[in-house]
Amino acid sequence: MSLTNSQYDAIMREYDQIQLRNRQILAERTKEVERAIPDYDRTCAEIASLSVEYGKQYVSGEITNLDEYHRKMNELSYRKKMLLEEAGFPCDYLEPVYTCPDCKDTGYVDGKRCLCLEKRIINVLYSQSNLDQVLSTENFSSLSYDYYSGEDLANFRKAVESSFSFVKNFHVEYQNLLFYGAVGTGKSFLSNCIAREILNLGYSVIYFSASGLFELLARYAFDANQKEMLYKTLEDLYNCDLVIIDDLGTEMTNNFSNSHLFTFLNERNLRKKPTIISTNLSLSELKDRYSERIFSRLTNQFTFRKLSGSDIRVLKNIT
Repeated sequence: MSLTNSQYDAIMREYDQIQLRNRQILAERTKEVERAIPDYDRTCAEIASLSVEYGKQYVSGEITNLDEYHRKMNELSYRKKMLLEEAGFPCDYLEPVYTCPDCKDTGYVDGKRCLCLEKRIINVLYSQSNLDQVLSTENFSSLSYDYYSGEDLANFRKAVESSFSFVKNFHVEYQNLLFYGAVGTGKSFLSNCIAREILNLGYSVIYFSASGLFELLARYAFDANQKEMLYKTLEDLYNCDLVIIDDLGTEMTNNFSNSHLFTFLNERNLRKKPTIISTNLSLSELKDRYSERIFSRLTNQFTFRKLSGSDIRVLKNIT
């Protein structure tokens, strides 16, 4: 889901506020130092005067060698640091203040989105998915084995183990999970548990229901005015640290959805970006519903975990 212009503008206004706040911090620090160290201001004035003096001489051709200039500047810079340290200030106390040193609070590095901007954008997308509300109740702390027994319990334990392993190795191992099986057996719950942990580790997560994802792509694909937004949407989907597609198979399956699903799987794999898919379809239904190349991608690139048993939501209502 790509950002609207107003959402992007709101994020950039946040950067403006960050820059203003950090400039104010630096201004306050400067006043603090000037009050505590009278010689510091005089040293700064010497540096400015020296720069002007040598600049004029260099431009006029009076001097061609700047070694003496650099020597004096180094001495003055060292004096500034010593004055700060002797007064109990860190030597970098008056350096520019940045919340993100990489982009210097602009959101961009060499014309490309900084990681801090990417995360802000993803956070907006994430909040729109309403996962923040879901994850307050669906997380590993609320995990229970009480509604499973026999083979169903064994399947669930195996799926839980894979979920914990997925989180534990997320930063070192490229992996994908596909939860399949009957309705209400814990597939979406485990996906949400993983999402919560990955977000807590500081990674970005995007959640889509399958029907919502393909409706969105279709709307953008067939609206000529939305081509740029479609491109940004696809880039977010391809580059996000973790994408969760819930209820695969509930969307209208046709050539369009098959094509976009294959492209999505292929691009995520090329970039080694993990994906979690949940579906109520059986393996044979998956194979029949989607193209051979999609099913091949899934079986070769994903760890399959079956969940079985009664619908837990129904059991909870009964008890």
